[in-house]
Amino acid sequence: MPELPEVETIKRDLEKTILGKRIVKIIINNPKVIREPSPELFKKGIEGTIIRKIFRRAKLLVLELSNNRFLTIHLKMTGQLVYPGTGRTSRLSFVFKDADMLDFNDQRLFADLRLYSDWGRIKFIKTLGPEPFDLTFTDFKDMLSKRKTKIKGLLMEQSFVSGIGNIYASEILFRAKIDPQRSAQSLKEAEKENLFKQMKSVLKSAILHGGSSVDDYVRVSGKNGDYMRFHQVYGRANKPCFICGKPIKKFQQGGRGTYHCVKCQI
Repeated sequence: MPELPEVETIKRDLEKTILGKRIVKIIINNPKVIREPSPELFKKGIEGTIIRKIFRRAKLLVLELSNNRFLTIHLKMTGQLVYPGTGRTSRLSFVFKDADMLDFNDQRLFADLRLYSDWGRIKFIKTLGPEPFDLTFTDFKDMLSKRKTKIKGLLMEQSFVSGIGNIYASEILFRAKIDPQRSAQSLKEAEKENLFKQMKSVLKSAILHGGSSVDDYVRVSGKNGDYMRFHQVYGRANKPCFICGKPIKKFQQGGRGTYHCVKCQI
């Protein structure tokens, strides 16, 4: 699933390509991707509107329209937004006044599109924790001190801090030299400070390089993100650690594959 850096990259790409454009038509090739409202009302509520603003909350994209409605896009596992699109393989296409199209692709039909008059009423939005870039170290430290959860699972818990998933939790913890199985409460002051620093550093770097093209993620241009070149542990099972040379280990934690170095992460 695209995480914060991937969704932020898509948001920025869309701002450069479709912001201010008028949607004159929607071509629905598979109505299943429209979760709310009905396809007919969805189409009626969007056609003729101008995209006023594009923003992100956690892993959710939100397009504010000129009729004061909000189009939300959750890419989940296999969703893609490609511009300019061709419509040949899209589940749904947005056609603009200049005849260009934005294609919404989703091979496995996990992603969803919704249209709201108030996007803030979405249930999971109300449960989200703060954005990583909005946190101060004091906030972060206090949040950690109250939790006995293992630190990797906690970083991925969207009610704790929003937007971080399996890829970046692994990368952040490696750079912070923290064993993913340690409890949050066990971290010392210096470790908490380093974890906070690495969290922001890794996410910023991943955004700078367009995210990680693991599985189906692509940028709006259709090109891959470039951050996989900078992965230190994720996807590197049995390969040598870049710091100590020991093989990177992979194990299951909370139902997800976790990568770490047994020597560098303590």
